[in-house]
Formats: sequence, structure tokens, C-alpha cells
Amino acid sequence: MESVIEKNRRFYEKYVAELIRGDFAEYEDRIAVGIAGEGSDCFGYDDEISRDHDFGTGVCLWVTDGDMARFGYMLSIRYNELVDSVERAYYTDRLRERRGVMTIREFYSNILRVDCDVEKCALSEEDWYRLDHSCLKTATNGEVFRDDLGAFTAFRRYLLGYYPDRVWRTRLAEQLHEYASALQVNYARCMTRGDAVAAELCRARGVSAAMELFFLLKREYPPYYKWTFRALTELDGEGAVAAKIKALAAEPIRPEAWDGTGYKPTRLNYKDSVVSLSEELASELEQMLAEAGLIKARGHYLESHVDAVLKGAR
Repeated sequence: MESVIEKNRRFYEKYVAELIRGDFAEYEDRIAVGIAGEGSDCFGYDDEISRDHDFGTGVCLWVTDGDMARFGYMLSIRYNELVDSVERAYYTDRLRERRGVMTIREFYSNILRVDCDVEKCALSEEDWYRLDHSCLKTATNGEVFRDDLGAFTAFRRYLLGYYPDRVWRTRLAEQLHEYASALQVNYARCMTRGDAVAAELCRARGVSAAMELFFLLKREYPPYYKWTFRALTELDGEGAVAAKIKALAAEPIRPEAWDGTGYKPTRLNYKDSVVSLSEELASELEQMLAEAGLIKARGHYLESHVDAVLKGAR
């Protein structure tokens, strides 16, 4: 099945490029065109299920702030007229917010939720700390069809350069703590108390932390949470981490595994398969930390690696 990105590239080549050449020829080399931003279609993950809302034909046209004042508003009018005239475009009001003419600064600032200096291609360290992983992926997904000016692509390349070292290490440390706290400590405490609901929350938080760690160690941004595991399986060539995450998420909670078992911080209850799988996954993540040159000692308790990860921050 043809992807939405491919379909919209054809839409651009057949209709939008002609519109620009016909009515805005003098500005043609100043208009960047592509498809990126919010929506499963921009990730290449669109399917029949995802096409029940905010799905249709259209592209993004990115211009500078100055060009928006010069010709952007008229371009927006003409573009919307074009979309409305194309049969089976299926444009919704929400999709109009995601496609069409917008400034480069507006596109990045709205997705990242910080004021982006797209001219200098710079974010402060404070801004980097405030950013969410998934919004960074959303800002850099999709495909740019044309960008003669290079301004849109320049900021995209800057973001794809990944986190500054100190921010990267801090985020690694946060997720190491989260995994250890949720799955290697609090899960057992909750199960000892017979609180399966709280234990399920611990497992969910631990699985989420494991996936965050995987992407951080791969120096890739994960997409919106419902697509994170799919993206992880695409990156995990050998499949060891993906397989253990899938098994951990699918393993049923078994309260009977804790009958007669008291909580002991130094003794793991391997009668519970969730505990066993958690430790196996921790071992895989430790291996990735070691391969990245972040740790030397091994021990499976991920909290113990926080200081080593932070120590090398520049």
C-alpha cells in the first residue's frame, strides 16, 4: 500500500509545485515543502485504523517570518483553495492546523513548546532540559521534498544532532533511577503487600523507562508513546531488548508467587517471572551502557550506575 508520505509527494509534484510556479514564481526558491509533524502518517505508521481521523492529502509549506509577511498569507489562501478543489482530499479542520503554510519558527516552536531561534539554530541548555523526547521526534520526522533556502532543513539537522552531552547523561541517569525504583524495588514491595494494581503501575513505568534508555543509548528520539515499541523493534536489529520488553509486558501478574515470601531488598523473588524478566532486561541495558563506554562495573541494579553516567558529563 502506498504510504501517505509518497501520496503527498505526488500531490506536491502534481498540484502544489504547479501552483507555486504559476502564482509565486519569484518566491519559488524560498518555499520549503514536505510533510512532517503531528500524525502517524508523518512517521510512516499510518494504517486503516489510524485513518479514522485527521487523515487526508496535504503538505506543509514552510517560510521565514519575513516571507510570511511578504507573500505567505496569499500563498495560504491559494493553497487552501487548491486543497478544497482536489477530489478526495479529506481535509479536516484539525488537519488544516497541521498542514498548509506556516513559518519555520512557528512549526518548530509549536511542536517543541519553546521559542526556537531558527535563524541561529540554537537552543539553550535549559530549553533542552525542558524538551520531551517524543516532541523532538515529531519535529524531525517525515520528509522534506524541497528546501532551496535551507533554513528549515538547517534547524532540522541541528535537532537531529541530538542532546548536548550533559543533558543526555542527565536523562540517562533519570531513566536508570526510574527503572530501578519502579521494577527493581517498588514492584516487589507492592507484590509483598498484595497490591497488584500498584505493581502493574510499577511494571508500566519500568517498561517505559527501559524503552527511554534504549533510545537514549541509540541516540535516537522515540515517537509518541503508542508508537514507541514499534519504533524500538525497528531499531533493535538483534531483537534482544525488544523481545524481553514484549515478554515483560505480556507476563501475567501472579500473586501466588509471593505467598509466604516477605520483602527482602537483597533477595530477589525469582518465583515471579516478572522479577526474572526485569533482571534479564536490566542485564541487556547494562550491556548497552558498557558498549557506550559509560560504565565498567556490572551488577544489574541500574541505580548503581547513575554516578558513573553523570561523572563524565561535559
